[in-house]
Amino acid sequence: MQAITAKRVLIVVIAVFSLSLMVGCSGMEKKPAYRSGYLYYPTALVNADRALDEARMAGKDRECPAEFNAAKDMVDRAYEIYMACRTQEAIDMAQEAIGKIRALCPSPPPLPAARVIDRLTIHVNFDFDKSDVREADVAELKKAIDFVRKYPGTEVKLEGHTDSKGTEEYNQKLSERRAEAVRQYLIKEGAVDEAMISATGYGELRPIAPNTTQDGKDNPEGRAENRRVEILIISE
Repeated sequence: MQAITAKRVLIVVIAVFSLSLMVGCSGMEKKPAYRSGYLYYPTALVNADRALDEARMAGKDRECPAEFNAAKDMVDRAYEIYMACRTQEAIDMAQEAIGKIRALCPSPPPLPAARVIDRLTIHVNFDFDKSDVREADVAELKKAIDFVRKYPGTEVKLEGHTDSKGTEEYNQKLSERRAEAVRQYLIKEGAVDEAMISATGYGELRPIAPNTTQDGKDNPEGRAENRRVEILIISE
């Protein structure tokens, strides 16, 4: 009889102990395999280990090793504090460590976007299918020279444009050649250092005048307006 009673008492004790473990593990998680000590730890500490693992997988232990190791030391210290029965202090430290881990190796701030500080629209009205600077446009290019010389040492960008005759692919290349023709002219005239001026083309994509009339007929004046190079002064 005593043996049966003792057995029942043991079952009750085991049940109570198991229940206490379930209740006690509220807010607790199983430790990572590489951690020694208790089987369960506060979720904040386990989350700190997860954050470290993710940072390591992202290569941040190699990208910024000093900061990574400092964060890892903080996580290890949080576990030590928990083992010393200072639970809330350990949780607070683990949460602080998570913040530091997530902030590891920040990306450099983006470079400020280039800003157009001045622009001059000149109409170097290239003949159809041509990129040569015409004698008739020298006076117009003189305006460009004077304009660029107002900004010594500043970046200059040239944008070439065409009308819509021809294929889009062909016009793209033609606009690039036209912009480059003006670039070479400005360099030759000593208006700007070669390293400070670039040229690009936009083909027929940015017209400033209609290439055809409203009734669909050809518009020679509009096409002539669209065959142009624009000059932009870019901030540093």
